[in-house]
Amino acid sequence: MVMLEQGSLDAATLVRALVIQTRHRAPLGAILQTHDLADEHAVMRALAAQHDTAVLDPSLGPPDPRLIDTLGPTRWLQLHCLPWKRAGGVTVLASADPDRALRNMAEITAALGPVSLVVAPLGLLHRTVAESRRTTLQLLAETCVAEAESCRRWDSRRFSIRLGVALGLGVLGALLAPQLAFIIILGVVLTALAAGSALKLAAAVSQLLARRRPPAPALAGEAANAAGKTARTPPAKPIVTIMVPLHNEPAIARRLVRRLQALTYPRELLDVLIVVEEDDMVTRRALQGCRLPRWIRVISVPESTLKTKPRALNFALNFALGDIIGVYDAEDAPAHDQLHRVVDTFAAQGDDLACVQGVLDYYNPRTNWLSRCFTIEYAAWFRVMLPGMERLGLAVPLGGTTLFFRRKVLEELGGWDAHNVTEDADLGIRLARHGYRTTLIDSVTLEEANCRLWPWIKQRSRWLKGYAMTYVVHMREPRLLWRQLGWWRFLGFQVLFLGTLIQFLLAPILWSFWLMLLGLGHPLASSMPLAGAVALATLFLCAEIINLAINMAALSARNHRGLRPWALSLHLYFPLAAVAAWKGLWEMVVSPYYWDKTAHGVHDTQAQPALTAA
Repeated sequence: MVMLEQGSLDAATLVRALVIQTRHRAPLGAILQTHDLADEHAVMRALAAQHDTAVLDPSLGPPDPRLIDTLGPTRWLQLHCLPWKRAGGVTVLASADPDRALRNMAEITAALGPVSLVVAPLGLLHRTVAESRRTTLQLLAETCVAEAESCRRWDSRRFSIRLGVALGLGVLGALLAPQLAFIIILGVVLTALAAGSALKLAAAVSQLLARRRPPAPALAGEAANAAGKTARTPPAKPIVTIMVPLHNEPAIARRLVRRLQALTYPRELLDVLIVVEEDDMVTRRALQGCRLPRWIRVISVPESTLKTKPRALNFALNFALGDIIGVYDAEDAPAHDQLHRVVDTFAAQGDDLACVQGVLDYYNPRTNWLSRCFTIEYAAWFRVMLPGMERLGLAVPLGGTTLFFRRKVLEELGGWDAHNVTEDADLGIRLARHGYRTTLIDSVTLEEANCRLWPWIKQRSRWLKGYAMTYVVHMREPRLLWRQLGWWRFLGFQVLFLGTLIQFLLAPILWSFWLMLLGLGHPLASSMPLAGAVALATLFLCAEIINLAINMAALSARNHRGLRPWALSLHLYFPLAAVAAWKGLWEMVVSPYYWDKTAHGVHDTQAQPALTAA
C-alpha cells in the first residue's frame, strides 16, 4: 500500500478502511477521507504515486479557459478531469480520478491531442470550473431542457389576449343569453367533475385491491435462484447524490444537517449538495456556522433574474457525483433507511424505471385546522391516488421532494425546466413522453405542513399556475403528445391537468347549487327538468362519496386515524384553492416565472425522529 510506504497511514487504520471497503466496495481514498482516516493531501500524493505521476503544481496558475471549451465544462465535470495548460504540444490534464480518465482517454485525446496526466483534488476542479465557466453553466442551467418541452418561450402577451377574448365572450354570452351561457359553462365543469371522480375511483380501487392482494408465492426454481443470489456477494451499491435547495432559510440549516446525518446509507457512497443562491448571504452564513462532514457540500448558484428551484437544481447537477440523484426540501425528515430502499428498487427493476417517488407526510398535522386538512389531502394523494395512477399505467405527476432519478435519464431529458414553477409535475410528464416509468415506494418523508392561510394560498397558486403552464406546454402539439403517451395516458393527462384547473377555476358555478339546498332559488330552478335535477344531485353525491371514501382509506395508518373526523371539513378547505387558482391565472399574465416561496421552519421543531409505518 502506497500510503503505508509514504508514512501517511498506519497498518491498523488501513485494515479498518479495507474492512469498510469489503462491505461497501467504495474507493479506498473516499473511505479514508469520509471517515477522517487520512487527509486529502495524503490521498492525492498516494494517488499520484500509484499512477506514476505528480500532484498538480500550483505554480501553473489558472487553467486556460479555451481548453475547457473543447469538450465543454459539463463533460469535463462528468470525467472528473480538467485540461489545465498546453506546453510544447502536450496538455496538462488534471484529474481527481485517473482511472476514469484512462477509461475515457480516446475521447480526451481526440479533443486535446497528447496529454500529461497529473492528480488534483476534485473540489479544486469543481471550484475552478464554477469560476472560469460561470456564465456558461448558468446559461445551461436555464436552457438545458429542449425548447419545445419548456415554458421559457412563454408569451404572456399572447396568453393575455386569448384569456381576454375568452372572458369577453363569456361576459357577452352572459349578457345576451345568460341561461344558455350558464348551461354551457355548467356542462364543462360537470364533465370535468365526472371525469375527475371516475379517475379517482379507478385509481383508488386499483390501489386498494393491490393492498389486499397477497404476494405471489415463489416457485421452487425461483426460490432456489433467490437462495443462490443470497449466497453470492451482493452487488456494489451506487453513489447517491442528494440535492437540497435552500433559499433565505438560515434557521433550518442546522436541523437539516442533523436529519441528513440520520440517514443510514454508507457515508462514503453518499454525496449531499446543499444548493444556495449566491446572493443568499443569510443562509450561507448559517451554513458556515455548521460543521459539515466531507460528504455534505455547499453549491453556490450564480445570481440571475430567474430564481427558481429547478434552475438551482440544474446548476448543482453538474457537480453531483452519484448515479442516482435525489431531491429533498429544506424541512424534510426522511426515513432513516430510505436510500437503501430506493437503491434496491432501482436495482430490482429495468432501465426504463427512471424515477422513484417516496411518500410525503407531515410532522405537524395537529397544529391547526389547515394543517389537518393538508395532511388528509396529502395522505389521499400519496397513499392512494399516485400509486393507483401508476397501477393504471398513467403518467405520474411527481411531487417536489423525496424524488430519486437515474442520472443518465435525467441528463438525457435535460434535467428540470428552469422556467416552470411546478417543475416536478412537468418532469413526470416528460419522463412518460420519452418512454420512462415512475414507481412509488411506501418509505415516508416527514415535512412541514403549510398551515397559515395566506402562505397556503400563495403556495397553491404557484402549483396551479405551474399545472396550467405545464398543460399548455405539452399541448403545443397534441398529436405528438398522443403518439408519445398513447391514448390512455393522453386521456389521463387531460383529466388530471385540464380537469383539475377547470374544477378550481369554475368552482363558483358548482357552489351556486347550494342556493337550492338553502331554499334561496337558482337560475336553473324553473327550467331544469326533474330528471336533470336528479342526475345533477346524483353526480354531486357520488363525487362526495368517492372523495370521502378515498380520504378515509388514506387515513388507515395508526398515526392518521384521529384525523378522520376532520375529513368532513374539506368542504371548507378546497374553496381556498379556487382563490389560489385565480391568483395563479393572473400571475400567468403578469409574472409567469415568479416563484412564490414557501417559508420553512415555522413549525419545524415538531418533527419526530421516528416514523410510524405506513
